[in-house]
Amino acid sequence: MTVAQANAGVSLEYAAEVRARTESRLGFRVPGKMVRRAVDLGDTVKRGQVLAQLDPQDLRLSQQAAGAAVVGAKANLDQAEADFKRFKELRDQGFISSAELERRDTALKSARAQHQQAVAQASAQGNQAGYAALTADAQGVITGVEAEPGMVVAAGTPVLRLAHDGPRDVVFSVPEDKVALFKTLERQGAVLQVRLWSTEGAPLPAKIREIGAAADPVTRTYLVKADIGRSDVKLGQTASVQVALPQTTLATKLPLSALRESGGQTAVWLLDRPSMTVKLHPVKVAGADGNQVLVASGLQPGQVVVTAGVHVLTDGQKVKLYAEPRTAAQAGGATVAGGAAAAARAEAAVAAQQQPSTVKSAN
Repeated sequence: MTVAQANAGVSLEYAAEVRARTESRLGFRVPGKMVRRAVDLGDTVKRGQVLAQLDPQDLRLSQQAAGAAVVGAKANLDQAEADFKRFKELRDQGFISSAELERRDTALKSARAQHQQAVAQASAQGNQAGYAALTADAQGVITGVEAEPGMVVAAGTPVLRLAHDGPRDVVFSVPEDKVALFKTLERQGAVLQVRLWSTEGAPLPAKIREIGAAADPVTRTYLVKADIGRSDVKLGQTASVQVALPQTTLATKLPLSALRESGGQTAVWLLDRPSMTVKLHPVKVAGADGNQVLVASGLQPGQVVVTAGVHVLTDGQKVKLYAEPRTAAQAGGATVAGGAAAAARAEAAVAAQQQPSTVKSAN
């Protein structure tokens, strides 16, 4: 195809996934042996619904022991109060010294504090016994199961994952060199276009809500979350996010088939007309537009780019112009970037073909 340049809008596209705005990792507040799981993956639950249960026997015994400690502390307190009352009367009658009464007063205060401590411990043990049941903290859907009955779990160990009902986000990853761009789009309130792969129809608008502060240690990409403003979209759906960027001037559109990766750089094969040979030429890609790419630099108007067979060519290889048998109206149909139809009619599409020994070179 013949290179032509024109103003062209650049768009970026990323694969994304629909997730809940809020997702909780639920775990027991006390350790113990899990004896029952009342929900399965994908179940819808209500706030306060019991999801799993620990063996409550040890917790109940601890609660009973704490209750017995309260009874003992109350008996000691009653005895200390009675002793203090008697010793106070004896001191008033002069039978004991004030120092002895002070010791009884100290014993009374200690008994009172021990009773308060026992009551608090009994209350805490009562709460611990109640923690044997894991309940949903919100209405939502179970999206993960991380423990099964029979397992001994520590306090705080995640057992279930719960996606809360409410707004949904699309989540996708962007490379390091695009983070600044997305932060700018977030400040500007730019609208992204989200297409769900499982449904047809108009795309859903979305706005960037959150950009990860640190790169993934494996992929070196940053997580971006965009609010689609709807709660009726099913969780886990695959989507594509399109980001429309401002127009770039004098961009060149090429089909994806024209690009070749060589030595870590993107390049295209240029045709040298006098010799009818090809040469690999590096280019800089600005973005994508469907099945085409936008080349920001590296090409000049009028150059002819090979669009077929680019992976079997070598530098200096002879090629010939190839035109499919078509009607006269269709014969000039080379694809031209930026809609330069006149240049397309001037050249047939270039197809790279190795010259067989029985075929004469194209002159």
